[in-house]
Amino acid sequence: MTFQRARSDEQREMRRRAILDTAAAMLHEMPVADVSLNELSRRVGLAKSNVLRYFESREAVLLELLDYFLQNWLPELTDELAAGITAGLPAADRAEQLAEVLSRSLADRVVLCDLFGAQGGVLEHNVSVEVVMRHKRASLDSLARMVDLIRQHVPELGDGTQTVCLHALIMAGALSTYCSPPPSVLAVYKAEPALAVLHVDLHTSLRLAIITAIMGTLPRS
Repeated sequence: MTFQRARSDEQREMRRRAILDTAAAMLHEMPVADVSLNELSRRVGLAKSNVLRYFESREAVLLELLDYFLQNWLPELTDELAAGITAGLPAADRAEQLAEVLSRSLADRVVLCDLFGAQGGVLEHNVSVEVVMRHKRASLDSLARMVDLIRQHVPELGDGTQTVCLHALIMAGALSTYCSPPPSVLAVYKAEPALAVLHVDLHTSLRLAIITAIMGTLPRS
C-alpha cells in the first residue's frame, strides 16, 4: 500500500485509520512486544517519520487500540451477560455465573488481554501527558459502562462493582502474560512434565481470580 500526501482532513483521517487498522491486524498475528514501528510503517506503506506525524510513538498507536478494543468488547459483553446470568437466583449463584461469563469472554479476546498486560509496564511509557490523559479518560468511560452492565445482573455488589471490574481487567492482562509462555518455557514443560503444573490455563485461572474478588465484595448475609 502506498499513500500520496494527505491534503484534507478526510485524507488525514483515512491515513490515521489505515495505521490503526494495520496495527490491529499485526496484533492478531503477533504479541504486543513484537509490534515494531518499523514493521508497522512498512506494512502501511509510509515512512516511519510519516507515521509519527499521526501518532507520537508506537505506544500511542497501541494505547488507542486498547481503548478501541475495550469499547467494542462491551456491547458483546452485554449480550453474553444477558445469556449467561439467570435472574432470580441467589446472589452467590449469579456471582458464579458472572465470573464464568467474564473469564470466558476475556480469555477469548487474546489481543485485548495482551494489550492490558502491556498497559502499565510498556504502553503508558514513551507517550506524552496529553496521550495518557486521553487514554485514561477513555478507560474511565469504558469502566463506567462495564460497571453499569455488571450492576444490572449482580446489584448486590454495590459500590464494590467498580473494584471488581477494574481488577478483572488487570488480572486478565497479568494472567494472559503468564499463561502464554515463550517456546523455550513450553519446551521445558514438555521435557519435564512435572514442571507443567506451573503452566496454567487463562480461562480457569481468571475465573478463580474473578470469583474470589466478587465473593470478597458481596455483603455477608
